[in-house]
Amino acid sequence: MTVAWVFPGQGSQKIGMANEIINLPNAKDRFKYASKVFERDLFEICEQVAEKNNLDEDLNNTKNTQICLFLVESVLLDSLKENGFKPNYIAGHSLGEITALYCADVLSFEDSVLLIKERSKLMADAAKGSMAALIGFDRSQLDLLVEEIDDLVIANDNSDSQVVLSGSEKALDNISQRITCKRFLKLNVSGAFHSPFMKEPSIKFSKYLDNVEFKQPNTPVISNSNPLLSIDPDELKARLKNQMCNGVRWRETMNLMAKSSNLHIVEIGPSNVLGGLGKRHLKEVKISQVSSSGQINY
Repeated sequence: MTVAWVFPGQGSQKIGMANEIINLPNAKDRFKYASKVFERDLFEICEQVAEKNNLDEDLNNTKNTQICLFLVESVLLDSLKENGFKPNYIAGHSLGEITALYCADVLSFEDSVLLIKERSKLMADAAKGSMAALIGFDRSQLDLLVEEIDDLVIANDNSDSQVVLSGSEKALDNISQRITCKRFLKLNVSGAFHSPFMKEPSIKFSKYLDNVEFKQPNTPVISNSNPLLSIDPDELKARLKNQMCNGVRWRETMNLMAKSSNLHIVEIGPSNVLGGLGKRHLKEVKISQVSSSGQINY
C-alpha cells in the first residue's frame, strides 16, 4: 500500500484544536516556544473566541491561524513517527506545504516557526484584492471566464467541482454574475492570496528564504506550485518561493497520487478538508484522519 500524508492549510482551524493534542510529547514546549517567538499566547488563542475589539487574538487572523495549525500538525506527525508510522510521500495545501517540509526534515522546527511568522505577517499585511470559493461549475466555462476577465486567477484548484478564485473585487463581482454554479461565496480574507496580487510580499518572502537552509528530504514532497515528487532541497526551496504568487494545484496533486497503487491518504490536522476532497475526487482510495491524541494510528 502507498501511504501519502497530507497537511491542510487555512480554513481547517477549529476552536479548541490545541486541547486535542496538548498531552502529546513536546506539545506544551512547542506552544511555549512559538508563543515566545510570536509574543502572544498561542494555546489560549486556539481555545477561545476572541472579542470583536481584539482581533489580534482571533484564531482566524492569518497571523495566528498559520502558526497554530502548524503547531497542531507538527505535534501529530511527530507522534505518528514515534509510533512507527511513516509515509511514502508527503504533500501540504498552502501553509501545509511548510508542515510537509518540516515532516521531511527539510526544515527544522525552529526554522519553520520563524518562516511562518514572516509568511503570515506578509500575507496579513497584503491588503489587495480578495478571494471567493466556487462550487459546482462547468470547468470549460470557468477557464474561459478566468482568461477573459482581468485581475482574476484560480488560486486554489482543489478539485473538479471546487476552486478558490483570487482577484480584484471588481473581477470577482464580474464572474459571480456570469458563471453558472451551485455556490459562489466571498471569503473573509485580507488579500488575494496565491495570485499576482501577492507579488510584493512574494519578493520579500523569497529574499527571506534565501537565508534559510533547506536540508535533504528523507521523503519525497509534492509542492503546490509544481505538483511533482521531489527530493531536491534547492528545487523545493524554489517551489516554495513560487507558492505565494501562484495557485495551489491540489487537483493535480490528487491526480498524481491516483497513479499510486493501493493509495491510502492520511490527513494530519484538525479537520477533514483534504480527506473530503480526496473522497469526492478519487476512486478506490482509503482515507484516514489523524486529529487528536486519541488517533495516533490509522
